[in-house]
Amino acid sequence: MALPVSGLNMSVAALVGFVALFGVSIQNSVILVTRIRELRREGLGVIEAIKDGATSRVRPMVMTALMAMLGLLPMALSNGVGAETARPFAVVIIGGLITGTVLTLFILPLLYPFFESKADQSMFASNQEEQRRTHPGDTPA
Repeated sequence: MALPVSGLNMSVAALVGFVALFGVSIQNSVILVTRIRELRREGLGVIEAIKDGATSRVRPMVMTALMAMLGLLPMALSNGVGAETARPFAVVIIGGLITGTVLTLFILPLLYPFFESKADQSMFASNQEEQRRTHPGDTPA
């Protein structure tokens, strides 16, 4: 979507940018889901784990994306020699980082409960029950 908005066409450099972008987006999603699963293993309910997990990962994800975007900004704004290959690469990554970060932080937490497997749900429920038996006042209701 960033390419048409900026008036650029699809190119090999833009496709390379998509490959790099997919890697970053998948890594951010894995980090968020891993944090949510850790919180579930600690005994939090699904909603609390999602809220705490997403909240605890906002700053690292936004800072990482912002640093990459700021680093690529001069390339995206360049008009000199070689800009015809550098600009699509940078524009794809900048636009994708914005979109990917928003989707990871807002849409992924909304969809997580639908994709948590039944085996995981029963494991997390048994962990919660075990914690209630061993530490009656420590776990949230």
